[in-house]
Amino acid sequence: MEYIFLIDSCADLPVGFVEENSIKYLSLKYNINGMEHEDDFGKNLSYKEFYNGMRAGADTSTSQINVQRYYEEFKRWTEKGYAIVYIGFSSGLSGSVNSAHIAENDLKEEGLGNNIYIVDSRCASLGYGLLVYYAILQKKKGASVEEIVKFAEKLKLRINHYFTVEDLVYLYRGGRVSRAAKTVGTLLDIKPVLHVDDEGKLIPLYKVKGRKKSIKALYTNMEERIEDFEDNTIAISHGDCIEDVNYLVSLIRDKFPSNKIIINNVGPVIGSHSGPGTMALFFVSKGRN
Repeated sequence: MEYIFLIDSCADLPVGFVEENSIKYLSLKYNINGMEHEDDFGKNLSYKEFYNGMRAGADTSTSQINVQRYYEEFKRWTEKGYAIVYIGFSSGLSGSVNSAHIAENDLKEEGLGNNIYIVDSRCASLGYGLLVYYAILQKKKGASVEEIVKFAEKLKLRINHYFTVEDLVYLYRGGRVSRAAKTVGTLLDIKPVLHVDDEGKLIPLYKVKGRKKSIKALYTNMEERIEDFEDNTIAISHGDCIEDVNYLVSLIRDKFPSNKIIINNVGPVIGSHSGPGTMALFFVSKGRN
């Protein structure tokens, strides 16, 4: 049976990759200064405009995809005779996957949901995108729906995520750090290093002093953990801070000159909670812990 890939927009993949591979997506919504937008990989409101708005003090908020939107999208493709491989944003960070399961069950009651395959990625940002990227490579090799799903389930907890941020205020607003940690960290230029655990939740690991050291810490974690896999692709997402990206790439290229690197912005859904200057590094290893 012919199948399509469906993802959430916060996979943060380059829009060219999404379009070239006919990946279907559902846009999460975000609000900036009272204006609602759909997260569409930067096509409507550019990443730079979004982050410049945040730097100027804009209020932002986000909303997940509801059951009705999943129901309509699933029904649209199943009625056309397609199977659906839906790889969703981490259930540890959003309720979207749960909404997708409810929609799937509703369609099964109508006799339409038997060819819907849902994968909870337990991944975020371009780590989520990296899982989709590798699943697409399997499709190009001729993998069946069942093989794709088995592959994604096996790979997802091998995708490592390491993050750092420039300004602690956004993590504070989201409840990731305390008021005291935000205040002291800002005064002393302390930067957190965070990762995504096996439950798909964003967890603080440790702190370092200074921006450059925090970026180098991302690389150090990768250097210690990365394993050879397929085309050895590494992914970097960032909150409009390309100079810091270039520094991280230079570190990677010194030790891993032949690895492919995908670079893209952190989209507005995740960026609303992490802020301008977010840096994230993703790669495959034996596991996350």
